[in-house]
Amino acid sequence: QVRLVESGGGSVQAGGSLRLSCVASGNPYPYCMAWFRQAPGKERERVATIDKDGSTTYGDSVKGRFTISEDNRKNTLYLQMDSLKPEDTAMYYCVADHPLGWGGGAYCPSRQPHEYTYWGQGTQVTVSS
Repeated sequence: QVRLVESGGGSVQAGGSLRLSCVASGNPYPYCMAWFRQAPGKERERVATIDKDGSTTYGDSVKGRFTISEDNRKNTLYLQMDSLKPEDTAMYYCVADHPLGWGGGAYCPSRQPHEYTYWGQGTQVTVSS
């Protein structure tokens, strides 16, 4: 069983920064990880993903401002958020799943939100103008 526990959310003024953390535990370890967010009345939005080989992708709305990274020694996923805007206000979720395939051919496919198996409880980020 995989467990994801987020932390680091809070309230900040526009232009400020926050760093979210997500500690992952369980076996087998879910190497395909991502951050999603959902604002009230809006659909879930992919913020960033990171693959087992460290490759990253970002949503258009956060490119150049957010950075996803991981510390494999600590089994921790991070989301560094800079130049925050009021429209970044949302509940942020750490999500994860296992790669497809085997051994050296294993890969992380592009997944829709409902296709991720593991979700954290979420951490609220509020950006005021």
